[in-house]
Amino acid sequence: MELGNQIQHHRKRLGLSQTALAERIYVTRQTISNWETGHSYPDVENLLLLGATFDISLDELVKGDVAEMKKTVMQQQMDTYTKVMLISVGLALLAIAPSLFLPDYWWAVPPFLLWSVGMVASLKVERLKRRANIKTYQEILAFTQNGDLQAARRQRNKWRDFWQKTLIVVTFWLVCAILAVIACLPYLFMH
Repeated sequence: MELGNQIQHHRKRLGLSQTALAERIYVTRQTISNWETGHSYPDVENLLLLGATFDISLDELVKGDVAEMKKTVMQQQMDTYTKVMLISVGLALLAIAPSLFLPDYWWAVPPFLLWSVGMVASLKVERLKRRANIKTYQEILAFTQNGDLQAARRQRNKWRDFWQKTLIVVTFWLVCAILAVIACLPYLFMH
């Protein structure tokens, strides 16, 4: 992150050692070292103290990190929605067999509700992908694993990406269909 470089730059500009800066803002030297190397991030109170010590605004101190913070938040949201999607779709498939014992058409309600939650989560993932300009599987991997997203974007191939996406969707639906049939086997043997 850029903040570590900013802290180090301004500390050296003022001719302060890590120990001297640590004493001024009431933290340890190791904490300053961790901030400068990007191993940890200062809390709001410490950011304000750093800004006051360096005589710069908070905006100037964290300006390069805002984009990085947005990316981190977006990655966390994508991970969360992906997990919700996969878990709810899996539960929907597993709920089919027990739901078959419900009267009339009530058997469809639990799987439908769980499936709906998964589809809403998948729409949220797609919206995040669109906002981050992510279109291919390689770009998703680069984005979620802090890889080189620009290099992945340069490798885009419209037709290959279309077939790759189609293959992923078809494979997902086939796996879902197989799991649904397996989940229904106990019901079929009882009737």
